[in-house]
Amino acid sequence: MTASTVTTAAILEQYTFRLAQPVPPPPDEPWAVQSLADGAAGISLLHIETASRHGSSWRPAHRWITAAAAGHINAADTAGLFLGAPALGFVLTTVPPPFQHLYEPARQTLHQHITDLAHRRVDAAFTRIHNGDLPTFAEYDLLYGLTGIGAYLLRTDPEGLPLERVLNYLVALTRPLAPDGRGLPGWWVRHDPARGNSPHFPGGHANFGAAHGITGPLLLLAQAMRRGITVRGHREALWTICEHLDTWCRLSPSGPWWPEHISRRDLDLGHPHHNAPTRPSWCYGTTGIARAGQLAGLALHAPNLQAFHEDALYRALTDPEQLAQVTDSGLCHGWAGIYQTATRAAADALDARLQTLPKDLGDILAANAQLGLSEPGLINGAAGTALALTTHAAQQAPNTGWDACLLIN
Repeated sequence: MTASTVTTAAILEQYTFRLAQPVPPPPDEPWAVQSLADGAAGISLLHIETASRHGSSWRPAHRWITAAAAGHINAADTAGLFLGAPALGFVLTTVPPPFQHLYEPARQTLHQHITDLAHRRVDAAFTRIHNGDLPTFAEYDLLYGLTGIGAYLLRTDPEGLPLERVLNYLVALTRPLAPDGRGLPGWWVRHDPARGNSPHFPGGHANFGAAHGITGPLLLLAQAMRRGITVRGHREALWTICEHLDTWCRLSPSGPWWPEHISRRDLDLGHPHHNAPTRPSWCYGTTGIARAGQLAGLALHAPNLQAFHEDALYRALTDPEQLAQVTDSGLCHGWAGIYQTATRAAADALDARLQTLPKDLGDILAANAQLGLSEPGLINGAAGTALALTTHAAQQAPNTGWDACLLIN
């Protein structure tokens, strides 16, 4: 082991010790344990990965899984990959084989509820499209929408009808929603980026991010095609999204970058209100978008497309001005998400420069992780940082595939 990985392993041990014991959820939020983002469900992924990688005791993982499954599990239409039955179902996909028998009845029950949920939500989405209404984030996004449910299905039932229907829906989402001539892309949502009705976004907006924007569907469509799972119009849908990203890509001395979102005024003017790249995060920034473009290039056997996005990723993650905007070590918009995404991208890269990124970014992650995080959860808290540290300490991809919840794997 190098001095860097020894230091990382010591930091990781501190994080794991801090997250050793579940605590009860707030009395007025019993559902909070079912959150992959903030609750016990997400934290259990750390202990599952640790036990799988090091052969350590399964008891901590089991404690957190049990805590996440306490109480009534939400399988209503508000459930998604990061909350409720799909979140717990995803957690159980990461359990290593020696312990899967402990959860098999629960896994089967959850899977049935999730497939039923997928069918209901696809039906509702196609009804909305037929009516010509604008969607919301919750219909299609990765965290709570059909993209996230599709990510679960790609791991559990890739040849099944539920995933086929989700993919068909995402293909339909890429078609213009234009029966009345509005000319809006099919993923144009009716609300502002904060899900409200800001006067700065009259008529809604189009979002570019991996978490809530069109990059999430691009990730799932590309990941499915790479595995040989396709539906009618799949290839065209991938190109439609890539062409949209190309249209709104901005070029600067530090490389290509994309706006986080565009308003109706931006659409009419043909250029975004952003005038410079924001932080290169997984959730909204160049890191997530470039990984999606790279995967699309791989899926489409389009080396020029892949090379463009790999260059964008390298330049963003070696630009001091962009990196200076990263202020925490979390997965969503911090160093953990940047490092984990760059590591996955480097493993697939044609561009040899990407091979240099994981070490440098891992060292930055470890340095920032020593400052700690106030929240314990996965997406913005200590569990997500610790999971990225497991990758850095081992210099290997995750054993459990936990980062499939970000669709970067």
